Amino acid sequence: MAVSNKRKTIVRDISWLSFNARVLQEAADATVPLRERVRFLGIFSNNLDEFFRVRVATLKRMIQFGHKANMHLENNPQEILDEIQMTVLNQQGEFHRIWEEVKALLKEQKIMLLTEKELNKEQQEFVRNHFEEEVSTEVIPLMIENIPQFPALKDKTIYLGVVMWKKESALKRKYALIEIPSRTMNRFVILPSTKTDEHHIILLEDVIRFSLPDIFSYFGYDQYQSHIFKVTRDAEIDIDQDVSTTIIQKLEKGIKNRRKAKAVRFVYDREMDPGLLEYLVRRMNLTKRDNLIPGGRIHNFRDFMEFPEQVFTEKRQRKKPFDHPLLTERRVSDVILDQDVLLHFPYHSFLPLIDLLREAAFDPDVTTIKITCYRLASQSKIVNALINAVRNGKDVVVMLELRARFEEEANLQWKERLEEEGAKVLVEIPNLKVHSKICLIRKKTTDNNSIFYGFVSTGNLNEKTAKLYADHCLLTSNQKIMNDVNKMFNYLEQPKTGINFLKECKYILPSPLFAKRAMLQLIDEEIKQARKKKPAAITLKMNSLSDEDMIQKLYEAARAGVQLRLIVRGVFCMFSEHKKFKKPVKAISIVDEYLEHARVWVFHNRGRERVFISSADWMKRNLEHRVEATCPVWHEALKQELKDILEIQLQDNVKARKQDNELSNEYVRTSRKKIRSQVETYNYLFKKQNLKIETGSH
Repeated sequence: MAVSNKRKTIVRDISWLSFNARVLQEAADATVPLRERVRFLGIFSNNLDEFFRVRVATLKRMIQFGHKANMHLENNPQEILDEIQMTVLNQQGEFHRIWEEVKALLKEQKIMLLTEKELNKEQQEFVRNHFEEEVSTEVIPLMIENIPQFPALKDKTIYLGVVMWKKESALKRKYALIEIPSRTMNRFVILPSTKTDEHHIILLEDVIRFSLPDIFSYFGYDQYQSHIFKVTRDAEIDIDQDVSTTIIQKLEKGIKNRRKAKAVRFVYDREMDPGLLEYLVRRMNLTKRDNLIPGGRIHNFRDFMEFPEQVFTEKRQRKKPFDHPLLTERRVSDVILDQDVLLHFPYHSFLPLIDLLREAAFDPDVTTIKITCYRLASQSKIVNALINAVRNGKDVVVMLELRARFEEEANLQWKERLEEEGAKVLVEIPNLKVHSKICLIRKKTTDNNSIFYGFVSTGNLNEKTAKLYADHCLLTSNQKIMNDVNKMFNYLEQPKTGINFLKECKYILPSPLFAKRAMLQLIDEEIKQARKKKPAAITLKMNSLSDEDMIQKLYEAARAGVQLRLIVRGVFCMFSEHKKFKKPVKAISIVDEYLEHARVWVFHNRGRERVFISSADWMKRNLEHRVEATCPVWHEALKQELKDILEIQLQDNVKARKQDNELSNEYVRTSRKKIRSQVETYNYLFKKQNLKIETGSH
């Protein structure tokens, strides 16, 4: 970790790569079911793609534009980039080793991934027909030497670079390019097999490789070499400052420009023909500084997250989400008008949130529904429920964050759909992203007044990710909380003049105004108690900890003797070990089947513990440049529930890794019985109700 030697914090990007190394550990773990190991390889690859599109691209902008770039600048961005390249090359080597091991295990289970050269006669005929009937119309070969301007290669797409020649004139070689149509077609083609217990699969690119003589038959070549490569581009959307254009127009232009953005990585088959490699690098105006990364035969491994399930004999079945015990007999709205309910995804079913909106849509006393949306499912039942509400005469207000990274196009489409139905869609808060996950429903009472109810969540309103991401959602009609939620919506509807609405929040801590200041004050209180030799403790769970002000304050707390326990899944920029810390800091990351996405903060507060759930990580962007909601949990039983889950996670000795100064990713191992926190959390929550545990894919 050469970059960090003289720093007071760990470099954010190096810490992120350390997190992705933990994902790779899951792929390497022999105790993880084979299909899950394949999936983790896909997740690792997808994560790395996004890292280059966002973080590496940002570092390159820092080098190019410096202070003109209007961004938080890292010290020595070039040094960080050099370390990234070295780290990534090492990780790619480990990835290749694990994949070879996984391939051998797949073979043991009689799951064969065949190349175009390994097909029997029956399979050859099948591939020939499949190409002719399904693939050929999707394939457009480009004779790149004849094209004056080299084509703009798409991000997230793999290409086949082809070298062709005639046997009698091997020196006269021609180059061609084929885009693999994996966005529109299944990349995994299941082949016929003579044995019923064997499964043979060929990748789409190998179907095309097999068909090269047919594709290029016009030219009379008889010798072919082909190699996969891909380009990763800068994913930043430049929002121009032209006041005459709307945010919609700016985004549409930005999305269009993103497709031709600067290449930040070129990954290629290390066996690629040297002449073709040199030609591609030259035509694309790349340099050694542009992260030229040699890899294996297969790229865009992200597709392997969707590896065919039916070929595995051992079906790995997740435990099904179960209904919250309070929500099985009565309407969701009736329950939460009586008492607070805390849902824990993916253990609890996500359906109550959809039901809550559906009930509100039909309730004649409900007048208004307001909600914030960041990332929605592609077939969103949340949106369908909101549309039902509009059709039933309710005022529906949706704050849709159009700048949610990689969701820009989808959210523009949702905006159009919702507006067509008559919903009021809010799309822009100047200089701020809206990342809060809040909902407010207004209902008339018998005395002609109004009551509010709704929810505050740590996770997105996305029924697909709610099955994979571990989050908490507080459903409440507590008027102190809901009045503050209402104030947040008043601000969102009047962002230019309505900042006072945020200032009036008394219980919810909104970013960017109060959350950071309040957390610093709460840490200070614990420091005061520790200095008086009284009990002082802080337990924090989040995705990322990188804000330097917060880290410095945590250092101060550790030096004062505050007990610090931190569960941080991803970026962790704090040095957790120091000789001046009076008590050892316990810092772990849990990487397992579900993505730990929740943010929970607990402060001892002289024995009157204060517990919060939040949409915000302790990152500068979340605390200072986003609209976030940090919500207190007051109900004693629910506070205890959150604390119990945190305790289970802090005891994890199966999937927990130490967050130490050296980024060792060493597993937490203890002599006591094995505790895998995601399994134990399921069991803990399940015991709260009288249901038989069911299993099944979800």
